Amino acid sequence: MNFLSIDSIHHTYFSPKTATHALADISLEVNEGEFISFIGPSGCGKTTLLSIIAGLIHPTEGTISLNNQPIGKMKKKLGYMLQQDYLFPWKTIEENIFLGLTITGNLSEEKRTEARELLIEMGLDDVEASYPRELSGGMRQRVALIRTLITEPQLLLLDEPFSALDYQTKLKLEDLVFSTLKSFGKTAVLVTHDIGEAISMSDRIILFGSKPGRIHTIFEVPSVLRELMPFEVRNHEAYPEFFQIIWKELEKLESRID
Repeated sequence: MNFLSIDSIHHTYFSPKTATHALADISLEVNEGEFISFIGPSGCGKTTLLSIIAGLIHPTEGTISLNNQPIGKMKKKLGYMLQQDYLFPWKTIEENIFLGLTITGNLSEEKRTEARELLIEMGLDDVEASYPRELSGGMRQRVALIRTLITEPQLLLLDEPFSALDYQTKLKLEDLVFSTLKSFGKTAVLVTHDIGEAISMSDRIILFGSKPGRIHTIFEVPSVLRELMPFEVRNHEAYPEFFQIIWKELEKLESRID
């Protein structure tokens, strides 16, 4: 069943003297529970498309729908996780987690219990009263994930959420986010520059060309890799060959830009 429908998206940025064509004729269907990644050369419109899906930018042409409803009516069903965690430094971890629920008047004892369980599950016992400055970068991103999940979004949009972390923390967090989203049956769209990250976490990988941004190739991640945790994927014998296939296709695109 098509859960997220992206239909004939075109987008142009206008200034007083120029018009920059960022996206051209983007159409894509995403199934419920599917994890897809957007990769491509810098400036190919990956983040622009993610912002359009989030309803932060209105496309010049085309439509986006979630469960057959215009995305503008479904903003409350979206979760957005960015490279920065955007935790408020003057609020405790608990206050940060419950910020969205407090604003919408949906904070309940049931949600408090659910948040405590998620904190324990993610190795964040006894940090509720702490402040963001007292936590490491990886711990803060885990808090940001809990804050996103606690509002029960139907679709998660991930814009390079691990890129600011050291490599070891990044690998651990990939496993944690992957297993958490799978256990909740969430649909996710990831923007990343890391081919390995895209392979290890995704069901499908969308490679974009640029000037203007367009879908160049869609790669189906081999089923043998989709059954594994991200860290295990990177160590599987099928991983290097698939990585090279994507790498060579990306190199072709980047050579055209040069």
